[in-house]
Amino acid sequence: MTLSIIICSYNRASYISDALDSLYHQSAGLNAFEAIIVDNNSTDNTAEVFSQWRANHTQGSFTYLTESKQGASFARNTGAAIAKGEWLCFMDDDAVATPDYVKNIINHIENKPQVVGFGGRIIPKYIPAEPKWMSYYVSSLVGNFDYAPSACAFEKGKYPLESNMIVKKAIYEQIGGFNVNLPGVVGTLRIGGEGKELFYKILALGHTIYYDPSICVHHVVEVKKLTSEYMYRVASGIGRGEKTRTLGISKSAYFLKFIEYTLKLGVAIILAIKYILQATPAKAGPVIQFRIDALNGLMK
Repeated sequence: MTLSIIICSYNRASYISDALDSLYHQSAGLNAFEAIIVDNNSTDNTAEVFSQWRANHTQGSFTYLTESKQGASFARNTGAAIAKGEWLCFMDDDAVATPDYVKNIINHIENKPQVVGFGGRIIPKYIPAEPKWMSYYVSSLVGNFDYAPSACAFEKGKYPLESNMIVKKAIYEQIGGFNVNLPGVVGTLRIGGEGKELFYKILALGHTIYYDPSICVHHVVEVKKLTSEYMYRVASGIGRGEKTRTLGISKSAYFLKFIEYTLKLGVAIILAIKYILQATPAKAGPVIQFRIDALNGLMK
């Protein structure tokens, strides 16, 4: 089998059926992949929803299992461990794959035999609509990812996001999978950057990481949940993850990251002034707050 699609789920009973439907109706057909759903201690009725969905969608390979250790890195590693595919694709439980998603992944693999890792586009699906304070620079916190208009190699320091990335299983195993010290969400605490570290390890082996916008998912964003507390958890979680990752390298690496984050805060202030001058003041505050929160996480 070429492809294993791994979906880690935590309390997304309202949306996981849509994610599964999008895979079930892929143009490539159900024989082109297997899907592995890893329930990471959901307290809602995710298990029941999957059971009902599966009873009505009996074809293809859809495996459901649980992982009791909290955090996306644990869940992804658990899914990868039983995957039969030569390639691992990671997709979120509140994402919807476009109809040619699998076909375009396989095409990318076949057209670039040297590739070991790549990712695609993520389009936010705001419910009910994009808030007026949202900007390009803040939208990355809700999964917006549109790196380039056509397929290309990532520039140095750039990499796919975890919710739409594909890695060759042999390389994944060679680098030890996701670092569980960067687990993602654990309760109300977020320590992110697990995908970044994984791809940095692949780059360190001398490989090139690619981007293909035709490999596309739509990611649900409930606007009512975009509170200041939520945005703080996400932004500070990025900082916490970078603290863990850089300190794992050296104190000097951490210090350089601190300098980088401080400079980015300065740039955010300039961007905020630009938004005010462009008569879109609602976008100014969140841009600055993002960088403050990320720096806060880095320092904690």
